[in-house]
Amino acid sequence: MPAPSGHRRRWLPLALLSATALLATACGGPPQPGSTPEDDGAAVTETNCTIPVTVPRPPERIYALYQPAIEMVHALGVTDRVVGTAFLDAQVIDEYADAQSRLPYLPELPSREALLSANPDFVVAGYNGVFATTGSETLGTRADMSALGVQSWIFGPLCPSADGRSDEAIDPASVTMDNVYADVRGLGKLFGVSERAEQVVADMQRRIDAVRTRVEGEPAVRVAVVTPKDDGAFTVAGGHDFVSRILEAAGAQNVFADLTDRRNVPIGIEEIVARNPDVILTSTCCDGSYTTASGEPDAQKLRTNPALAQVSAVREGKVHPFLFADRAAGVRVPQAVEQVASLVHP
Repeated sequence: MPAPSGHRRRWLPLALLSATALLATACGGPPQPGSTPEDDGAAVTETNCTIPVTVPRPPERIYALYQPAIEMVHALGVTDRVVGTAFLDAQVIDEYADAQSRLPYLPELPSREALLSANPDFVVAGYNGVFATTGSETLGTRADMSALGVQSWIFGPLCPSADGRSDEAIDPASVTMDNVYADVRGLGKLFGVSERAEQVVADMQRRIDAVRTRVEGEPAVRVAVVTPKDDGAFTVAGGHDFVSRILEAAGAQNVFADLTDRRNVPIGIEEIVARNPDVILTSTCCDGSYTTASGEPDAQKLRTNPALAQVSAVREGKVHPFLFADRAAGVRVPQAVEQVASLVHP
């Protein structure tokens, strides 16, 4: 199965995870603020990526896959209902570190059998590739999971054109900040924590609006988000990647916004030179221990590449470490917008 863009896909077999499934049933901890289900006995339906998602009551056994989903469940205050988490790209936001440390965590994606062994009733996926139909290692489609009694949610800015498709089929109209807020509110309703969700949205909007106000009137800085590969190749964030929205909020623009085949686009070094970005950000991934400083080796590769010596960003010392996790469409967006703004409009 093709890995979702930016990720090095890894899977764990069922046998290796039996202990994790047992831990998931025992590791609850005290309820987080706002986590009390608002269950009046009526089923709730929210639409996600054109698929109606119905729960008869707030889910009690949630599995979160990837950084955006893991941080989302903490932000919504349902940590006590999470039975498993998998595949962080970097350290979680500081305020969620303690909560995350109490949860079962896998550095690799579980296989379908391993995930089901944790007996989840809901799966939140921060990226869409886990529900693809191609390849031997997949959770199956969302319809497959629903047939097993497991409802699911894909983050809205990654909605594929059809269930079972992945990054190559993202609807460009879905890559918006409004869809991030829709994720928070939709999951808040399904989880029975709508009031908490509105608080999260309000805080996100406040922080992002503050940055927009600060950079208003500044010229948009031309930015490339570049990943140098070990073999000397490069990928860049294309227009469908949510980082384009983050850059815009921070007073910048993605110089590769016109590339819309996929989120991460393989590219020759000559094209980076031709587009001559003012600033280059790395896209360092994927390990749950990473901080922004972990991107420094990638930044140094770009700074010292002789073929890039005349690029404005390199010549003017504006190549900065940045994390793949900070490109995500989730509750981390305000932090990412603030960080980018501090770099492009110091």
